[in-house]
Amino acid sequence: MSDHHSNQSNSPNQPLLDDTSRLTNQFLIAMPGMVDPNFAGSVIYLCEHGEQGAMGLVINRPTDIDLASLFDKIDLQLEIQTLKEEPVYFGGPVQTDRGFVLHEQTEAAHYSSSLKIPNGLAMTTSKDVLEQVAHGQGPKRFLMTLGYAGWSAGQLEEELSLNGWLNIPTSTEKIAEIIFDTPDTDKYDKVMGLLGIDPHFLSGEAGHA
Repeated sequence: MSDHHSNQSNSPNQPLLDDTSRLTNQFLIAMPGMVDPNFAGSVIYLCEHGEQGAMGLVINRPTDIDLASLFDKIDLQLEIQTLKEEPVYFGGPVQTDRGFVLHEQTEAAHYSSSLKIPNGLAMTTSKDVLEQVAHGQGPKRFLMTLGYAGWSAGQLEEELSLNGWLNIPTSTEKIAEIIFDTPDTDKYDKVMGLLGIDPHFLSGEAGHA
């Protein structure tokens, strides 16, 4: 009984925790003072964020690996000519040998390992999505990354408070437009522009006034 009462006594604080830990389906952009080379100049789409931590994918760092090369490595023949030279992206420094496919949600698609982000996109890690893409039957718009960005419990909140990152909420339509339809070199400025901020006016000391 005592445990039950102690949980109840904490419940008034719960909404506050939820409010500060729900950055899922938002963009994170690295502030100019970011010194970690893994993330300097990066735009991240947050797939999960809660009390246990956070994970997301960098969406503006193409690698020199193209889809045709990646599909060859996993013994799939990419039949769609227009996709062969599309880049594979650096998704983050965690599990860089593992593939993550960020794509729009569809009612028809059912993949064996897929996270549907509430009111957002979907992130699939199972090979079946690539098998469909190879034959022109997969999601029409997608971004393929190797690796992801991860934060332990409370780590992202701390980095946000130290002005390492800026979180930017926007509509799912705008998220998809920036991730799938915007040139990689323009993504950072376009996300920053959602706040009405010109990134060229930001210094490395932003937020430390």
